[in-house]
Amino acid sequence: MPARAGGRKSRTKWVFALALVVVLGAAAGVAVKPGPVDKWLSSAEPSTRPTPAPTTPDPSPTPVLVAASGGGAPLTPSSVTKAIDPLVKSAAMGTKVHAAVLDVATGDVLYARNADTMTTPASTTKLLTAAAVLDARGPSHRLTTRVVAGAQPGEVVLIGGGDPTLATTKNRLFPGAARLDLLAAQVKKSLGGAEPTRLLYDTSLFSGPETAKGWDPSDISFGQVSRIQALMVNAGRIRPIHNEFGGDPRSPDPAIAAAKAFAKMLGVPSSAVRKGKAPTKAAGPSSAPATADVTPGQELGAVQSPPMVQLTDWMLEQSDNTAAEALGRQVAIADGKPGTFDDTTEAIAGRMRDLGLPADEANLYDASGLSRNNGISPTMLTRLLSLAASGEQPALSSIFGGLPVAGWSGTMLKRFVSPKPNQGGQGVVRAKTGTLSGVNTMAGTLTTADGRLLVFAIMASGSANAITGRAALDAVAARLVRCGC
Repeated sequence: MPARAGGRKSRTKWVFALALVVVLGAAAGVAVKPGPVDKWLSSAEPSTRPTPAPTTPDPSPTPVLVAASGGGAPLTPSSVTKAIDPLVKSAAMGTKVHAAVLDVATGDVLYARNADTMTTPASTTKLLTAAAVLDARGPSHRLTTRVVAGAQPGEVVLIGGGDPTLATTKNRLFPGAARLDLLAAQVKKSLGGAEPTRLLYDTSLFSGPETAKGWDPSDISFGQVSRIQALMVNAGRIRPIHNEFGGDPRSPDPAIAAAKAFAKMLGVPSSAVRKGKAPTKAAGPSSAPATADVTPGQELGAVQSPPMVQLTDWMLEQSDNTAAEALGRQVAIADGKPGTFDDTTEAIAGRMRDLGLPADEANLYDASGLSRNNGISPTMLTRLLSLAASGEQPALSSIFGGLPVAGWSGTMLKRFVSPKPNQGGQGVVRAKTGTLSGVNTMAGTLTTADGRLLVFAIMASGSANAITGRAALDAVAARLVRCGC
């Protein structure tokens, strides 16, 4: 796939950089959600209509992030180069390093090394995906899984809505997720006691190949990702768990696994489950009594996902590849394109271009970063982060809530530990990490000792040791935190 064309250079000004940084409740006079995503997602049961935000009290703030005062003298490129260049050039980093550091308040580039050259981004790709889907759908958008009456008597059709967080029953993996057991209860009520005899499942929202160019054949067998289908439960997992290391076992065919689980809830035998399509002229919910006969295409039930901002938060925090691919499809669909890999990556690049970002410095083959064919430059990543912090595009600011915090949450929970100087980044650095064999990347935000808010992207390849390679990246960010440059 060729690199996307377009993109124009623009200097992003700081409008409200403090919207980027989570500050202490006592210091800022605001309530702060202190825990990882799984501590604050709504636990309310999903319904067929969007529900208001939970009214239960938030937990007390935990002092994990340093407030950005916006003060301090602006940093200079020469001083920043002097501070971090020896670290960037360290052998532990790898054989090739691409890096960029940007002052959010001034828009000045403080450090650049191969900054405009695309390189393998790994999971920092998810920053583009999150920004694109929030721009395309909005933070409050929800994904709907529906059931309609089939064309034949006794037939019902489960229609995949592309919700990767759909669950069978309540679980801790995706708190507040839409659930098949609640959907089954709606269907039974709509049928008024009549028992369905056949279940079709419709996955036509997504099309094309179910795996991307550049994926290793072992990625699915090792549980790094699932086949990308419009119907699945728990992001294609066999069980609703997320392992900190290694993959999570995935269903060989997520759609049929979800359909059979739903069929069991309806009392339909597995032998009566088939792939199919919903009637083309589906009607809205019927006002007829529950005991009345249903007509083909009549809606029998629907459940909705948590808001898009919560879906992107979980995807970023836990770096879920399947969730990223499913959410990426929403960008293409919102643009009126088919839900394929090619249309998804073109739509994501198009969103970046429309936002005034250098889309010619992003060449994508998937939305998760699992593909080694992907290429993104540090400039692309820092410009995106700076734009999101500027307030010019409010929906984009939502990406910061899902960025893991060093030493505290998600994929950064056990980062910035060793050597000891790296610990200065704990609670201060918020970033999306990326790891493939021989590749270590990180892109995010931090606040310096003088209160300057910086965005950065460090992308290294050729490291002989993943542990020391990641620690080398941490050392650069930690040095910027200490910087009085």
